[in-house]
Amino acid sequence: MQISKYFILLYLSAILISCGDANTQKKTGLSINTKVKSLMLGDTLALSIDNPKKIDITNVSYELDGKSIDKDEVLNDITLGEKTITATVSYGDKTETLTKSIKVFNNIIPAIYTYEVVNTYPHDITSYTQGLEFYYGDLYESTGQYKESKLRKLDFETGEVLQNLDLEDNYFGEGLTILNDKIYQLTWKENRGFIYNVDTFEKVSTFNYGKSKEGWGICNDGNTLYKSDGTDKIWLLNADNLTEKGHIEVYTEKGKIPALNELEWIDGKIYANIYHRNGVVIINPKTGGVEGVINFKPLKQLVKQHDKLDVLNGIAYHPERKTIFVTGKNWDKLFEVKIKKP
Repeated sequence: MQISKYFILLYLSAILISCGDANTQKKTGLSINTKVKSLMLGDTLALSIDNPKKIDITNVSYELDGKSIDKDEVLNDITLGEKTITATVSYGDKTETLTKSIKVFNNIIPAIYTYEVVNTYPHDITSYTQGLEFYYGDLYESTGQYKESKLRKLDFETGEVLQNLDLEDNYFGEGLTILNDKIYQLTWKENRGFIYNVDTFEKVSTFNYGKSKEGWGICNDGNTLYKSDGTDKIWLLNADNLTEKGHIEVYTEKGKIPALNELEWIDGKIYANIYHRNGVVIINPKTGGVEGVINFKPLKQLVKQHDKLDVLNGIAYHPERKTIFVTGKNWDKLFEVKIKKP
């Protein structure tokens, strides 16, 4: 009796699998032909349908990431990275939906920028710097590590701590940015950000992350917040409710740039630390394309060498002085630099 039940179950399973395959697998052989698997910004996306069985197709419409496009679409006003092409094909009284993935790369080689150190200031060697930003002339810093994370207001010339707030032990502080007298501070793996009054450091609200599961760096353009999560993606946050309204993927002409960390908005571009690279990339926020690279690696040799010394992290733009301030995790110095264009 048990053996009979076993064979009945196998028979029913085979029928269900067979029906599922018949219902889900298309037998037409239709597919999207892009000729290439990757393109650059500005290239023409020449689309066609491979139709090996010569089916009488009556209509084809295309979409790129959900937006309607022509079969000969020029890739201008789009973001870079992984893209999904969808084709809706009509034949007879039937409609079939096809998909295909492509990658879009940047169409320029990043410029290599140099820098000049114009001033050096003291920095708390115990600060595991995660975020750095000026606001009306004052320097604010967010530091990391569990049981050591802080939010601070500093006198950048002397290194004196003017205000300090210790985070709870279960939070690992990450990047910060300031908009409309509010400080936005990220935490690493806790899926939560904090909002403070810039004058009092009073916590006024919290927010949770969406598809971006971790908090790394954050900056703003005066309207939108930009958040990194340790990948090649930068997420756009609505400043009113902190919901994610999309993302850009950061690419050069060769591939994506992973491990994006601290962010700073400077003259319409996003400057981003690359974790463990001691360098900064300059990103077009509309496309995600890398337009420049700054190698700050030599700065690490100018600070005190010790066991806890870690990577460059922390970018703050001083709009009045037109200079950039950079430091690192457990560095004893804060450098004021001028960027030199190639």
